[in-house]
Amino acid sequence: MTSTAEHSPLHDSVLGLVLAGGRSVRFEGEKAAADLAGRPLIIWAANRLQRSCARVAANVRRGSASEGIAQAAGLPLLYDLPGDALGPLAGVKVGLMWARDQSARALAVSPCDAPLLPEDLFSRLIAAAGSGAALAETADGAQPLCALWPVSVLPQLTEALQDGNHPPTWRLLQSLGATRVRFAEALDFANINTRADLAAIAARFG
Repeated sequence: MTSTAEHSPLHDSVLGLVLAGGRSVRFEGEKAAADLAGRPLIIWAANRLQRSCARVAANVRRGSASEGIAQAAGLPLLYDLPGDALGPLAGVKVGLMWARDQSARALAVSPCDAPLLPEDLFSRLIAAAGSGAALAETADGAQPLCALWPVSVLPQLTEALQDGNHPPTWRLLQSLGATRVRFAEALDFANINTRADLAAIAARFG
């Protein structure tokens, strides 16, 4: 799978990461691998990131269906490090390590379970962030899993996860001075937690 990101100096220095390592307890199955209109949810997220990022990886669990799907799609596979608490920041940490090793300046992060995200989400976050961090927000509040993280904050994130800690993602972004980028449609950020949620979103596609 190749990237379709615009080849500008700004976008070429940004990599993307799909967070797909969650346990999906309420979904009663692996939701990142669930099909929506002929595509697994993890691929929906990867395709959107690829429109704004030079390269996209997937944070997955070993032996999971999502791991197999991402591997077949040619996505680099990133795994949480031993000792880090379960949660999205563990995925962001290994994503930032990967981005650093690729000499990128920033990492755009997407959840795997929000297929209706705006098409301009990551281009707007990249533009707003400058050399810092940015996250989306709507009338419903912050959307911290839709964010742009500069590689330079890796030491702060690593420190925040020490001793098995996992602070709220929005709080860490706030402490980093992240710019909030407002999006008008809160429903675009609806995430899938249950089979009923998936069915409701699938109905939009006829």
